[in-house]
Amino acid sequence: MMESRGERLAATVAERELDCLLVTDLVNVRYLTGFGGTNGACVCGAEARVFLTDFRYTERAEAEVEGWGVITVEGDWLGEIATHLSGRSGFEDHKMAVRTLKNLEEKLSEGVELQGAGGMVEKLRRIKDSAELAAIAAAAELADEVWRWSLERGIAGRTELDVATAAEARMREQGAEPSFPAIVAAGPNGALPHAEPGKRTIGSGELVVFDMGAKLDGYCSDGTRTFATGEPGERAREIYQVVREAQEAALTRVHAGTKGESVYTVARDLIAAAGYGEHFGHGLGHGVGLEVHEGPRLSQRSDDVLATAEVVTVEPGIYLPGEFGVRIEDLVVVTDEGLRNLSGLPKDLLLVD
Repeated sequence: MMESRGERLAATVAERELDCLLVTDLVNVRYLTGFGGTNGACVCGAEARVFLTDFRYTERAEAEVEGWGVITVEGDWLGEIATHLSGRSGFEDHKMAVRTLKNLEEKLSEGVELQGAGGMVEKLRRIKDSAELAAIAAAAELADEVWRWSLERGIAGRTELDVATAAEARMREQGAEPSFPAIVAAGPNGALPHAEPGKRTIGSGELVVFDMGAKLDGYCSDGTRTFATGEPGERAREIYQVVREAQEAALTRVHAGTKGESVYTVARDLIAAAGYGEHFGHGLGHGVGLEVHEGPRLSQRSDDVLATAEVVTVEPGIYLPGEFGVRIEDLVVVTDEGLRNLSGLPKDLLLVD
């Protein structure tokens, strides 16, 4: 598997008319090689593919790295990397610090020229293989179980922070990590799209935005449901229904070949038609994989075209400052003719204790 990823990257490197690509971002290194440590880099070209690390990770690299020659660097880290670069060498200019770049350039052999080539690995990462899809699906299922567990314990009368930290602890008990800090935002706090759980006690008759994801075997999930702690009132139900319909309309637009911008527009237009356009101010979705936010993007400014086996979120929302917010988010796999939804929780407005 890792060998095939290296081969795909080598082909892309050749298409860009580069002799090799230096990969230093650790998420990209893990994707290509399987290495999960904190110090590693790899150089990929038509002639050779090498992975570099230091003494601390020699044994781990031998166990985890597949399809790459493993080199343990004992002295000058950048100096050793430089010896494996040749000709037009690409590097991840969107990740490498300016000082690191300057130091690397000073160590290059004559005839070696560095070329900015950021985003090449991320583009490959967008298309998931069967093992990646299985890992993401497992993470999504685990998150669904934690939501059910949280609701069984009850959320009304507890603080936002208590609900969030308990959910994260439960996730760890199940062998996962949170893919991001859980968001539990009740009442007026729900109008903050990226609210931080606080010491506010969740009251009765409030809408509660609960945004959470799990990270299992290196792969992330992401999802959101909005619950009500008792009857929230007619206006809250009306807005919830608008968001629900906007999400369903956007989901029907998801399939391979569709532009991310057009999926966003479907949801945006429906929310605007209901009179709440100014209260939906973020993108509709993003890719999920080794990172919880990656390509492609579903937004007004996106040029991305969806492809089969990409995993994206679809998450419209309406946020009324000082009152409440509603967001509904599913995690879906793009298919040739539509999607496969990995989010298992129902989307009818659920009244909970």
